[in-house]
Amino acid sequence: MKLTGKDTAEYLNHCYSAVDGLWFVKTEEKYGFDAALDLDEEVWKVMPKIQARFLKHKLGISRGLMSLIKCFSVKLNLDGFKFKIEKPNRNEVKIIISSCPWHNIMVKSNRAELSEKVGSRICSAEYNVWAKEFGNGISFKLEDKICKGSRFCILTFRNIK
Repeated sequence: MKLTGKDTAEYLNHCYSAVDGLWFVKTEEKYGFDAALDLDEEVWKVMPKIQARFLKHKLGISRGLMSLIKCFSVKLNLDGFKFKIEKPNRNEVKIIISSCPWHNIMVKSNRAELSEKVGSRICSAEYNVWAKEFGNGISFKLEDKICKGSRFCILTFRNIK
């Protein structure tokens, strides 16, 4: 049997998700939840740089809010988010997430009560780094969170200069 490109992508995505969760659980077992969350936050201050730089190179784009949204949309699609972009313009873009695969994994693994703690720290850290990768004049705000009981996560990226 030969795997298709789609099979390979699915396999790699599954492994990526699994290793992230496995790393967290094993770190938590050894050092406790708070230490695992601290380390996870540090990881997610670096991973977006790797992701953003890879996508900028592959898509042949560089800086600015619209470039950020192009790359970030690809990232969300690849990670399995369900989302829409609401009223993009040169100064502000809102992304409405209706399904978060990371929250879904937490719920599926009976850790829903921890999802808000993880999501509040990791999403803010990660998405702020995404904004900075496309220019110091771009800010990020997380307005609502699925992991906090909202129907949607609302992410706002804004030009501040």
